[in-house]
Amino acid sequence: MQSKILRMAMASLAALSLGACVTPPLKPEAPMLVEKSEVAQDLEVMPEPKGKIMASVYSFRDLTGQYRPAPSSSFSTAVTQGAAAFLIDALNRSGWFMTLEREGLQDLLTERKIARAVVEKRQKQGQLIADVPDLFSSDILFQGGIVAYETNLKTGGLGARYLGVGASEQYRADQVTVNLRAVDVRTGRIINTVSTRKTIYSKELQVGVYRYIDFKELLESEAGVTTNEPVQQCVKLAIEAAVAHLIVKGVLDGNWQLKNPEDMNSEIIEQYSMAFKQ
Repeated sequence: MQSKILRMAMASLAALSLGACVTPPLKPEAPMLVEKSEVAQDLEVMPEPKGKIMASVYSFRDLTGQYRPAPSSSFSTAVTQGAAAFLIDALNRSGWFMTLEREGLQDLLTERKIARAVVEKRQKQGQLIADVPDLFSSDILFQGGIVAYETNLKTGGLGARYLGVGASEQYRADQVTVNLRAVDVRTGRIINTVSTRKTIYSKELQVGVYRYIDFKELLESEAGVTTNEPVQQCVKLAIEAAVAHLIVKGVLDGNWQLKNPEDMNSEIIEQYSMAFKQ
């Protein structure tokens, strides 16, 4: 009987050890910069344009209409509402666009009124101060949004149990889709449009022991961990990919030009142009 108890105790310790291996340390972490994705790095090494394009982004809205499932919250949206910030960051990383402030335009106009009032007051006092310069106008207007968020596209799992000792794993795949289009401000013509999607993975791992080791003596232990890919990170990746593909598509269609025409054969252009050759 003692050897039997010993074996079960060892099995329990093994199960707990496995759980400890997959459990992240619960300790405070210092704030840090968001790590650049591979797509963001691709944007930063894009070939230089013949000239930077003045661009503006008013909004990049959540068009999915999806809310987080209860009991989390029936009023909290499933995807981020700050996608416009991700889009502006991606445009600036590419080096192709000079992005103008439009999302907070009303605040900007208010500050310009204050600055203009200060300048006029000092000019009346005889001080030589230049007037407040005019705002830049954009050549390209970027529009679009998060158009789809699908849940439970794929679910599954695997498990096994032997003599009361077992482990199981379950997974779920969701998907987010974004659409991005570039509009010519002078004519209103849609120059280019692309749609990109990113799969969101969630995984759960559980191990446990459930076994009677003697009369009225039950040994039970369990451990588990769940890993969820952040939805906002997937939205960010999809937007960055949309910007990269839109730049390359514009080059292929002749809507904008490279500074060095030989860069048309560069690895980064070839990589993203493959999607339009299929």
